[in-house]
Amino acid sequence: MDQDFFLKSLGIFLMGTTVVTLRYFLFAGIAYGVFWKKLRERISHRIIQAKLPEFQKIRTEIKFSLSTMVIFGLVGVGIFWAKSAGYTKIYKNISDFGWPYFLFSIIAMIVIHDAYFYLTHRLMHHRSIYRYVHEVHHRSTNPSPWAAFAFHPYEAVIEAGIVPLVVLIMPVHGLAIFIFLLFMTFLNVLGHLSIELYPKGFVRNPLTNWNNTTTHHNMHHRYFQCNYGLYFNWWDKLFKTN
Repeated sequence: MDQDFFLKSLGIFLMGTTVVTLRYFLFAGIAYGVFWKKLRERISHRIIQAKLPEFQKIRTEIKFSLSTMVIFGLVGVGIFWAKSAGYTKIYKNISDFGWPYFLFSIIAMIVIHDAYFYLTHRLMHHRSIYRYVHEVHHRSTNPSPWAAFAFHPYEAVIEAGIVPLVVLIMPVHGLAIFIFLLFMTFLNVLGHLSIELYPKGFVRNPLTNWNNTTTHHNMHHRYFQCNYGLYFNWWDKLFKTN
């Protein structure tokens, strides 16, 4: 590896790690400040479990989330290397495929990620794997928004794997990846909020019952062997893990 390529790789690692860390603190911090602090008494009837977790557990969630951000930065370097070698399908100009494909690619990434997450999530719950990979995340039996990325490093690699997978199998623009990651972070923080914001009847309405709610994922943290889905509820319904 020549010096110029090394310096570019180092720059991408530092920039990538900084961006994902800021994104984590922005989304989790807003959720924590608004719903756990400012509006807590007003929406106390929407707290899913009996009480919200204590700050000691939140500190542990932040610690593991920060280690995840380093893993995400390293994965970004790996994508840079693969792109430099011509292995990815990342394209530079939106006009190469047009705006309809650009929008389609974002939706496709969300759907692919949902399937990827359900599959890997159920795998990580296998008794021969769980304690070495996924147990750290489940220390938060009553999670906070800060638990969104509180992973063991092994799990962080698995969770980050969706982006390398996507850029290897389909043409995708950098901006589309960025929008997808914003969506992912928002929904991940919402899933760990421990306060249900969706209106009553949301999961019984045929127009909306294909979505997962905060309650879905909170029950997964509490009971472990159910609700493995991420964005949508159809995989849990199909495999009867709802």
